Amino acid sequence: MHILLIEDEIPAFDKLKLHLSYFFESNFTFQWSRSVQETLDVLSSEEPFDLIISDIQLLDGAAFEIFEKKPIQIPIIFCTAYDSFLLKAFQTNGIAYLLKPYTRKDIEEVLRKYQTLFKSQKPLNSSNFIALKEVLQQDKIDYKKRFVIKTKKGIHLLKSVDISVVEAAGDFCKLIDKNGKTHLYSQSIGKIYGSLNPNSFFRINRSQIVQLPYIIKIENHFKNRLLLTVNGHSEKLKTSSSITSSFRVWLDK
Repeated sequence: MHILLIEDEIPAFDKLKLHLSYFFESNFTFQWSRSVQETLDVLSSEEPFDLIISDIQLLDGAAFEIFEKKPIQIPIIFCTAYDSFLLKAFQTNGIAYLLKPYTRKDIEEVLRKYQTLFKSQKPLNSSNFIALKEVLQQDKIDYKKRFVIKTKKGIHLLKSVDISVVEAAGDFCKLIDKNGKTHLYSQSIGKIYGSLNPNSFFRINRSQIVQLPYIIKIENHFKNRLLLTVNGHSEKLKTSSSITSSFRVWLDK
């Protein structure tokens, strides 16, 4: 089994590789790419892959651009944080998906599906990916607009646009608004991140998400990290060294 892994975030790649090693044991090899252009170069080498597992948003664009430019006959499993209407588009075109954040059990289920079904699937053509890209680019993606915060005094509605920082705090997360007020929310940081608009929010490390409009200042820090001064947060935040390059690309979009 030879697999092409298309994933721009190093922690996500490490997690995916670990899950694959559990499932296939030693019976697989892989090639890794992180961008549209890098993947096109890999596919141009005509290296024979049995399966592609691909994130959607890469360092330099959407993964669909790859398969528009380079028609392939290889089954693809997409990793996505998008909501149900986009997943239905995947299913209509015979594409399996992993919904981020996924678990080891999730990936094992979709790999079993590949083993039983995908070897007999018809090849995907470029029109499939053009249609999916159009869906991705539409403004219909229903990112979370507000959070329902339960307090002793009742229920408070916190708009997503008013959140400056999200921080993991055990089984909860702290939603810190632009005024510096903290709201506890009972959900993991991974699930919260998957529900937010990636054009506005970025996960700078394992435990913190920032929203672009509230970043006041960015400073260089040691070990390929950046220090962020964010409106509403009393302390400077640090990007993880493995995320910094992706964060710089995101800033420049």
